[in-house]
Amino acid sequence: MAIRSAGILLYRRESSGDLDLWIAHMGGPFWARKDLHAWSIPKGEYLEDEDPLAAAKREFTEEMGTPPPDVEYHPLGVFRQPSGKLITAYAAEAGTFQPAQVVSNTFPMEWPKGSGSIQEFPEIDDARWFPEAVARTKLVKGQLSIVDALVGYLRAG
Repeated sequence: MAIRSAGILLYRRESSGDLDLWIAHMGGPFWARKDLHAWSIPKGEYLEDEDPLAAAKREFTEEMGTPPPDVEYHPLGVFRQPSGKLITAYAAEAGTFQPAQVVSNTFPMEWPKGSGSIQEFPEIDDARWFPEAVARTKLVKGQLSIVDALVGYLRAG
């Protein structure tokens, strides 16, 4: 059975009409020196019987260190990743969202590999607003279809 994740893609519209997206840089040594295709929407795994929007909000809070904005969320769909993972994604307009800092939860990992030393690393080490075109170069490729779904939703809106 596929692993399920739920996530939130916040967006804002600039006065110029340009679209900005709130995305997060993945933490840990594997992603430390990577920028292109090393960012993600804030997301995390949830159980099959759990409400995906509730899970997305919980995971956002864990990864950002602050709850998601209290606004309306629109389901964008379920997106299969190259790994087989399924991401249920939600979008929300949140132009004023700007936490003072991003403080993510952590995960344990043996580092350096083979050393026997377990270290803690943040799941997310940075998050911020990017123009849509820039965000597309930063997001992992499997999540670009989520941006496409958001753009389609906004055009139809």
